[in-house]
Amino acid sequence: MGEPTPTLHMVCGKIAAGKSTLAARLATADRVVLIVEDDWLHKLFAEELATPRDYLHCTAKLRSAIGPHVRELLNAGLSVVLDFAANTVEQRRWMKGLLEGTEAAHQMHVLVPSDETCLMRLRARNAAGTHPFSVTEEQFYQFSSHFVQPTADEGFDLVVYDTAT
Repeated sequence: MGEPTPTLHMVCGKIAAGKSTLAARLATADRVVLIVEDDWLHKLFAEELATPRDYLHCTAKLRSAIGPHVRELLNAGLSVVLDFAANTVEQRRWMKGLLEGTEAAHQMHVLVPSDETCLMRLRARNAAGTHPFSVTEEQFYQFSSHFVQPTADEGFDLVVYDTAT
């Protein structure tokens, strides 16, 4: 019996939808590496992140650096849980490109709780101070206005979670 096929797990959902919770759960399997965008952005660019434009600039830098590493991990036979935003077609296109040159499988995990549920979680997360970034309700709505739920025609193996994870 051979090793299981490495898989790229991606998560999609609005802010505080439960993406990081799900990503951490997926990463408990054997031979799985978890890469968390918010942790890397905070460590590398915390002082530079004040606006959505800043986020786009910094995450582009991070993605260009981390992309080849993700491919190397997949080609080494490890699965990767990529806790990066997959909320726009462009972001998902980058993720799909990570699979090029690999034999890896993939799953796009899509979380779709209501805005009210996300905001309730966001308030609790901000109050707890456990997340590297505090996000206002205004920022939640600003980022959510760009959210596009993935569809089958994007070519992803979709796993949809209609309720809280």
